[in-house]
Amino acid sequence: METNENKHEQKNTHEGAGFGSRIGFILAAAGSAVGLGNIWRFPYLAAKYGGGLFLLIYLILTVTFGFTLMLTEIAIGRRTGKSVIGAYKAVHKNFGFMGWAAAIIPALILPYYCVIGGWVLRYTTAFVTGAGADTAHSIASAAGEETPFFVDFISHSMEPTIFFVIFVVLNVVVIMLGVQKGIELVSKFLMPVLVVLIVAICIYTFTLEGAMDGVKYYLLPNFDSLITEKGFDAGMLFKTFAAATSQLFYSMSIAMGILVTYGSYMRKQDSLENSVRHIEFFDTGIAVIAGLIIVPAVFVFTGGDKAAVNAGPGLMFITLPMVFESMPGGQLVGAAFFVLVSLAALTSSISLMETVVSAVMEKFRLTRIKSCIAVIIITIALGMLSVLGYSDWSEVTIFGMQFLDFFDFITNSVMMPVLAFLTCVLIGWIVKTKYVEEEVLCGEKKFRAQLLYRIMIRFICPVCMIMVLVTPFFTTL
Repeated sequence: METNENKHEQKNTHEGAGFGSRIGFILAAAGSAVGLGNIWRFPYLAAKYGGGLFLLIYLILTVTFGFTLMLTEIAIGRRTGKSVIGAYKAVHKNFGFMGWAAAIIPALILPYYCVIGGWVLRYTTAFVTGAGADTAHSIASAAGEETPFFVDFISHSMEPTIFFVIFVVLNVVVIMLGVQKGIELVSKFLMPVLVVLIVAICIYTFTLEGAMDGVKYYLLPNFDSLITEKGFDAGMLFKTFAAATSQLFYSMSIAMGILVTYGSYMRKQDSLENSVRHIEFFDTGIAVIAGLIIVPAVFVFTGGDKAAVNAGPGLMFITLPMVFESMPGGQLVGAAFFVLVSLAALTSSISLMETVVSAVMEKFRLTRIKSCIAVIIITIALGMLSVLGYSDWSEVTIFGMQFLDFFDFITNSVMMPVLAFLTCVLIGWIVKTKYVEEEVLCGEKKFRAQLLYRIMIRFICPVCMIMVLVTPFFTTL
């Protein structure tokens, strides 16, 4: 059986282009995890699925499920020293197709993620220039109908296209500078700024009268949704667990090829186990604090309207601008908030683009600049489908979904869980857990979570993947 083609002494194809320090790797990997999913998706899912109950389940999953898959992918990247296309083939020659899947996933996510990043830039520009109040008001059409600012904005293709292209260019500038001078340097600057901003806004939110009611709603477990007239509702508990698992996937950059790519840039002397724990801390901390900003703020200025908190994507672009308009100093707070969201979106999209660029460089033997140009063309072409899907081509759908929603569904609900499941099979049953354990012990005396890792990768994680796969087909989260 072909297993360890890539022994530890194998030459790293990224040698000389890796991260220059452990903190650089941690901040870059944390930046890839901390994105739009942490800032708006996590808070509204927590509010929707029982508050503290969701948080408890999520935290347990983070230190077990999330830890296992993140450690696995980073270990594969560091041990093989290859981009995602070559990494899985290096683990086992019959699983090379997984590398292609791991490269296609970020290539499909990046375009629509940059479109959303462009939306965030539009709002950031409005608040920074003092026009934030405009985003809270409806726009009157020629027929006299009132349309929310956000709906009117995305229904016209020109302005969303401009901000989409600007966001793509911001990513490309960083990626062209390389790993150390681009990704690592920018991450070392942006991540501390992001943390300072989110903590400062959170402290301000706590000073608002009535904010503690929102904090209680967010943090305290709500078991009412689990109890019906017929007794305990196991189905609702299953939905909560599936929602938390899905969010963990979305939030921690699992099965996107990112962690394999960044792992290939990681230094051998740095602790894998400790690094993963630090990334988890950053990612989960930012998500929880984001909830402590959004949920109490919305509660205060909607009179405790739970429907407003559960508004989903509209929470950021429709509800929050109205909250900021009503808030004392809301223009400044709104500006700080959308700058924060822009930074989070940028650090995540940079990691997506680097994964695709790295794969193109290795597979087609192109320079970084030429690879970036190729990725720009693909990203803008696919991204325009998402832009036009809400404007000129709004009548065109795929299985009843807009282009952006389709790309999101096919990657997050199908391709990523399948790739993660196959990764569990590959490491847990084909090449065995020793493959990853040896890499963890490279320079380390002990793998503290070794027993947990073996149980999770072989038994628990595959079951979680099946849950994530089947849930969308039976219920809408």
